[in-house]
Amino acid sequence: MAQVSSGGKIGFHALQITNEQRNAYGLRYNDYERYRKHCANRTHRLRSSLKMTHGKGREFKKLPPLKLEAIKDGYLQLLLFEAERAWTYGKELLTQSIEASANDKTETSNTSSLRRHAIGRMRRAVHWATQLLSHCQALYADSRLSAEALTQATVYTLILNGSLLYHRASNEDGLTQLSVARNLLDELAAKATTSREQALAVAFADEISPQIRFCAHQLRYERSYEVDAIVADVAPKHRNDIVEGCDALLANLGKEGEGSAQERKKLAPLVWEGEPVPVRNPELVDVLLRVQDAEQKLKEAEKPEKVSAEAAPEGPKKKGTVSRGTRSKRGVAAYDAILLALSEAEDVARKLVEAEQLNRSSLDRVAPGQRDIQFVHAFIVYQLLSRRIQRDLLLISTLLHQSQAPHRPASAASSSKPREEQVDARLFPAVVKLLDSVIQSLNQMRTLTIVDESHDLASAVEARLLFTQTRRCRYLARCYAPLKKYAEALTLTERAALHLREARSILSMLGDTDPINTDSSPSYPLHSEDIDKLDSELAADSLGFKKDWFTYNGGAANSDPAKAKAHKKPLFFDIALNYVELDMERLQQRAGKKPAAQPGQAKKQALQAQQAPAPEKKAVQKAKAEEIERAPTPEPSAPGHGGLSSLLGGWWGRK
Repeated sequence: MAQVSSGGKIGFHALQITNEQRNAYGLRYNDYERYRKHCANRTHRLRSSLKMTHGKGREFKKLPPLKLEAIKDGYLQLLLFEAERAWTYGKELLTQSIEASANDKTETSNTSSLRRHAIGRMRRAVHWATQLLSHCQALYADSRLSAEALTQATVYTLILNGSLLYHRASNEDGLTQLSVARNLLDELAAKATTSREQALAVAFADEISPQIRFCAHQLRYERSYEVDAIVADVAPKHRNDIVEGCDALLANLGKEGEGSAQERKKLAPLVWEGEPVPVRNPELVDVLLRVQDAEQKLKEAEKPEKVSAEAAPEGPKKKGTVSRGTRSKRGVAAYDAILLALSEAEDVARKLVEAEQLNRSSLDRVAPGQRDIQFVHAFIVYQLLSRRIQRDLLLISTLLHQSQAPHRPASAASSSKPREEQVDARLFPAVVKLLDSVIQSLNQMRTLTIVDESHDLASAVEARLLFTQTRRCRYLARCYAPLKKYAEALTLTERAALHLREARSILSMLGDTDPINTDSSPSYPLHSEDIDKLDSELAADSLGFKKDWFTYNGGAANSDPAKAKAHKKPLFFDIALNYVELDMERLQQRAGKKPAAQPGQAKKQALQAQQAPAPEKKAVQKAKAEEIERAPTPEPSAPGHGGLSSLLGGWWGRK
């Protein structure tokens, strides 16, 4: 908004106010009716506060002429919103006329009347903007307005006038007005003291670029698609004629910029694959500045560890541990601030992408081959996922470090404890959950367009995804080991070895061209040494699981120790007992697994065996005798008759 400084200067910035109001009240999504009603309400409130109403009832009272000394920022805002109200109504009527002509397929009187009405409202907007410019010029001559504010008011008036000429098909005059406005916007962007002001100028330059291109095409320019070349050719010829004292105004603009450049902060350049990432929206600049501040705090949070290590060479273990814990807490808090700022930036970029998809004319704002807002949105999402991965990896390393600190063996007795008792049962499930989050972030990163277009970057992300899956399988196997499920643990270990083998092959193909490792601040560094270390750890875990399994139940698939330790008869006895009856009690006594019977007890058992009847034994002997005795073979009887019947008696039987 406009502000009045302590020295009597008015800080009125027409382009900044226009951009904020348009984006906040529906014009971002082409809701002209909502923005027009907002401008009407705003003008009514300003007239009431400034006491510039035209009386009550139907009687119209003309206002007295406004003196220069009495001009305040409210008067300039009133003229600006009157111009915005008329311009928005004209755009709304033009949209209705285009829709009517598209539905009827013919030029009707209704369409022509809508277009004439729209041109009339735009002409009214130019009238209000001209009054605003005249007041700004008077204030600038009286040293009550800055050169930047006057330049913005001039650009605003030129844009409205050029748009009016463009819709009236006055291509030559419209090209002149719009080219001069684009030239002034380029000067504002070049001499801007903040990144927000630079993005504001670039946003308005992108808005009028399609109109310049169309006018140049209608005027038969050879290379009408090169807007910068057209502006450089047309603007210097007509700039001083259209804008009064243009060169002096731009010179004062540069002086003001040099005086305040050191006091304000600019956004650091964003680079992707050696080329800058354009930030062409003021809202996006604000959130990216917060991201930059959060990254600076993260760098400051990482400094104490280095200082403590250098300052205490005699006791690096003690002080190094404290600094690491402190760094971890500060680092997690710093990453939370970065993620919050990047989430806001992603939200703003996503809204800008949606608005660009709804607005048809926005497709021509960016030159072919230039990075648009969709690329910027993908870049911000990539940075958000990278920072999230860094935060999860920091949490994993902190958890593992804290779990190892209190369980360091101080003596041989403590080192002889089992591995499961020395680790908290909640540690490995927490690590697995964090690794799941890392895998999810890597999968989302893999689907981004800027990652998919770069083959090396896609391979690097795939290698880190496989490496993370290997770590997840390893710690998930450690979750199964305390539950005595060694078969599942070994299966996961084998799967981890397969993932690690794939990651090794991909990383070997990349070599030194890994884009993540070659970055100035790598989000997930991965080298062949890390893979070798993890491979040796997997081999050690696999051997440990096998030993524990063999100690537990001898490597049997049955997990019940009572059943696993039960006596099993050897296979020899299963075969031999089919033919020989063995005395198992005697064998147990001779093997030393059963105590031998005392002499007195042996005599008692022998007497009882002699006195007891043995019917079953006789039955068995009788059965054996019956089995031995067989029926005699009958002898053949002598034939009673001879002849043919005796020959065929074997067939029909004997009578």
